[in-house]
Amino acid sequence: MEIIEYSSGYAKDVADLFYSSVHAIDSSIYSEEQKNTWAQSPIDYVAWCRRLEKKRPYLLLISQQFSGFIELESDGHIDCVYVSPEFQRKGVAATLLKYVIVRTQKLELQQLYAEASIAAKSLFEKFGFVVKKENRIIRNEIVLCNYSMYIELTIQAA
Repeated sequence: MEIIEYSSGYAKDVADLFYSSVHAIDSSIYSEEQKNTWAQSPIDYVAWCRRLEKKRPYLLLISQQFSGFIELESDGHIDCVYVSPEFQRKGVAATLLKYVIVRTQKLELQQLYAEASIAAKSLFEKFGFVVKKENRIIRNEIVLCNYSMYIELTIQAA
């Protein structure tokens, strides 16, 4: 596994991975209607290019194959963690989250926070994140549930 910084050559791959990852979530967790609202078709690649140039995610490669990404903002906000359906349950999300935690400790951030989906909530909990509140987001009259979660970081002396 190798983690690299985003480059524009990956823009379409990131957008496609986001879409396929959302649509691979079991329909008992999020309905097809909810997934279609969350990750719409057709994919707006222009909007994704703009977003990615601003967010600059970290990408995880397995044998040179793009398998997942995470977005970390300068204030400690984790905006996205998504894994390709073919690489789920292989430690990709955990590796990305560990990487970000170590990176933020070096930046001396005191806290990380995220809005975790129902599907991602347990991953964040395994890393010590706690739920601050449950959110109900309404998009196009469809309700999506997620959780505001955070973790206090311990700054390690050099």
